[in-house]
Amino acid sequence: MTDRLEVIDLAVPTCIGVHGWERRVRQILLINLELPVDIRPAAAGDDLTRALDYTAVAARVRAFGADSERLLIETFAEDLAADLLGEFKLAWVRLSVQKPGAIGDAAPVRLSIERRS
Repeated sequence: MTDRLEVIDLAVPTCIGVHGWERRVRQILLINLELPVDIRPAAAGDDLTRALDYTAVAARVRAFGADSERLLIETFAEDLAADLLGEFKLAWVRLSVQKPGAIGDAAPVRLSIERRS
């Protein structure tokens, strides 16, 4: 299957980081997702119930972030990938986690992973 759904720069407030001040505030992570889909059934009938509902995916990622208290973006990414694979019964997921401000004089730090079910 070559169809992919992409969610770009989803802003997710969460508790992330190893420093004391990071444990006391919510920071914004930017999440990018690439998910496998077969759009033909949904497109044939113009039917949302036969599509991967990206609003539901975004809500799941936001809820994951709201409940998360990870030290590392590596752990956040691993756990989020496992959650999405299970919840949406996906064959694979590619995701990146960006942490703005992680390095003061640089663009956001970005970690990208791919996981299969």
